[in-house]
Amino acid sequence: MAASAPQVSRDRTRYLYLAVIVAVLAGIAVGLLAPELGKELKPLGTAFVGLIKMMISPIIFCTIVLGVGSVTQAARVGKVGGLAVGYFLVMSTVALAIGLVVGNLLHPGEGLALTDDLRKAAETEAAKGGESDTTSFLLGIIPATLVSAFTEGQVLQTLLVALLAGFALQAMGGRAAPILAGIGHIQRLVFRILAMIMWAAPVGAFGAMAAVVGATGVDALTSLAVIMTGFYATCVLFVFVVLGPLLWMVARVNILALLRYLGREFLLILSTSSSESALPRLIAKMEHLGVSRPVVGITVPTGYSFNLDGTAIYLTMATLFVASATGAPLALGEQISLLIFMIIASKGAAGVTGAGLATLAGGLQSHRPDLVDGVGLIVGIDRFMSEARALTNFAGNAVATVLIGTWTGEFDRERAGEVLAGHVPFDETTLLDEDSGPGTGRSGDDGDGGSPAGDRPSGALTPA
Repeated sequence: MAASAPQVSRDRTRYLYLAVIVAVLAGIAVGLLAPELGKELKPLGTAFVGLIKMMISPIIFCTIVLGVGSVTQAARVGKVGGLAVGYFLVMSTVALAIGLVVGNLLHPGEGLALTDDLRKAAETEAAKGGESDTTSFLLGIIPATLVSAFTEGQVLQTLLVALLAGFALQAMGGRAAPILAGIGHIQRLVFRILAMIMWAAPVGAFGAMAAVVGATGVDALTSLAVIMTGFYATCVLFVFVVLGPLLWMVARVNILALLRYLGREFLLILSTSSSESALPRLIAKMEHLGVSRPVVGITVPTGYSFNLDGTAIYLTMATLFVASATGAPLALGEQISLLIFMIIASKGAAGVTGAGLATLAGGLQSHRPDLVDGVGLIVGIDRFMSEARALTNFAGNAVATVLIGTWTGEFDRERAGEVLAGHVPFDETTLLDEDSGPGTGRSGDDGDGGSPAGDRPSGALTPA
């Protein structure tokens, strides 16, 4: 009987995500037929994303503390972080290069004209872009107090506090076991709450989609179809031509199988236009796939701020679009120097709503002020392009987690094969592998019931 309960829960969540699809279609219909009503429904989407964001800090804290605190050698954690940052820099460069090539081939933006309203919109975005710089970003990683990272919802601040706590528990040795066990129980509670919140996803998706369609309509998109189509095609090209072969060569994991495994998360991002809404589930699913908890806990949160493949592609194509639309095309040298600056600046804007558009405007303001007015042309479709940015960033972070787990020897390929084949289903009720946790008394316990880390997948780190 105990074995059949999870199957019932999974059946229920399957209906939940069918409801999300219906809600998205209903939102589009309302936005088209009653635009004003659609705009007024925006708080529904905002509220749902807010509920998800509320859970991000405690989930990241518990995951990293349990992972780092249970590793006996701190150097292994440092190795994961170094590999992650190096990989992120390389892939951002590759994404930037692909965006440059496609953008120069398509020549988007030709034949468009600016209006006074679009110029005002561009000025607003340029002001946002000037609010953030790299120095402020680095100083902002340090929270005002030890607990303010949780109340302010800053991912990197939470990451810093969690790493410090994890290393401190490492140094405490055996005396840290009760604390780790307690945090393990808190993690279960947090994921249970998250699973409850997910039942509000259809309502949030309906409100978000109705609002954006009501605000933009369809006519606003026709003249901008070239850059939208080109951008989406470039993102698909990057995922399947760059990330796919790399994932197969390094980890022997099929990209289509991985994306199918994360299908519900992609649907959630598409309906809310927020990759943060899927961050907690990505952490849980990567652990379930067989990547160790320390690798997941370090790579995923860091990737959300530094591994911005979709944003890199967006910045390149949007810059070329603006330059072409304003009749001031950029030379290749200007393109490269400006875009490298924007990639660096985008790290400082990480986590800011509309960061991609603000970074674009801020970069143009600092390098080519004469092009800033052209940003107004892209404001109308940025909401739709932000979905492709978020989906690509999410796919890039999922692939990065598997790759870094493989390079560090912290990825269980056999388990991944079982999971991707559907033989080891993900528990949508708890978002955790409860049967392997300490003290559960389940038949799935593999004998390390006394491990303070708790709920580790079979591919997780264990003390040497």
